[in-house]
Amino acid sequence: MELWEALAVLAAGIAAGTINTVVGSGTLITFPVLLAIGLPPITANVSNSLGLVFGNISGAYGYRRELRGQRRRLLRFGTMALIGSLTGAALLILLPPEAFDTIVPVLIGLGVVLVALQPRLARAVRRHREQHGTDTHPDGGPLLLVGLLLTSVYGGYFGAAMGVLYLALMGMLLHDDLQRINAAKNLLAVVVNSVAVLFFLFVADFDWTAVLLIAVGSTLGGLLGATVGRRLPPTVLRIVIIVVGLAAIVRLLLT
Repeated sequence: MELWEALAVLAAGIAAGTINTVVGSGTLITFPVLLAIGLPPITANVSNSLGLVFGNISGAYGYRRELRGQRRRLLRFGTMALIGSLTGAALLILLPPEAFDTIVPVLIGLGVVLVALQPRLARAVRRHREQHGTDTHPDGGPLLLVGLLLTSVYGGYFGAAMGVLYLALMGMLLHDDLQRINAAKNLLAVVVNSVAVLFFLFVADFDWTAVLLIAVGSTLGGLLGATVGRRLPPTVLRIVIIVVGLAAIVRLLLT
């Protein structure tokens, strides 16, 4: 790897770590860069996943204050993330790359729509619960668990804009502050990427230079993203999520 290529991968890692912590879809920055410097797609994908784990961890650490009081919820959600990630990682090895090409833009588009409509949907759900006088599923219920499971399958397979989907699902189905939901999203991303990487270690080849550069960059970016993301008001954060999600769709359709 030449010097300019190394600098490009490091810069992409910083950008991806920042955007993953705030929203998600940092893979759409690092993955094309790894392809551009000549890595095979599968090698680029698994190397990218391992490098971004460190950024996920630093981002979750930066949001540790917002994680307080969410232990029981995160144990349930984390179980779905673990199972889904293992399934997605296995699919990456077993299925042809074309298998998810058509569904990925659809999933991201659905996430963007859900984020955009989240305040209206949340009001509708709240009115329904007030009318019926009960709240049987304060942590989102079975629907959220299934959604998180499917999103984690996608995350284990590729994961671009996985954070957008997590935020959309939890933002709509949980009664909680968006910053706390964002903190939960960051921790789930740690689970998904870590589990997938452990699986890949036994069945795939890594480019360790790329892994190191992305790990350093994404760690710095994760800490930066936690600082930036926490200062954004919910409306601005929602707008950022929508813009990034739309950009992710365009990037996927053009590549």
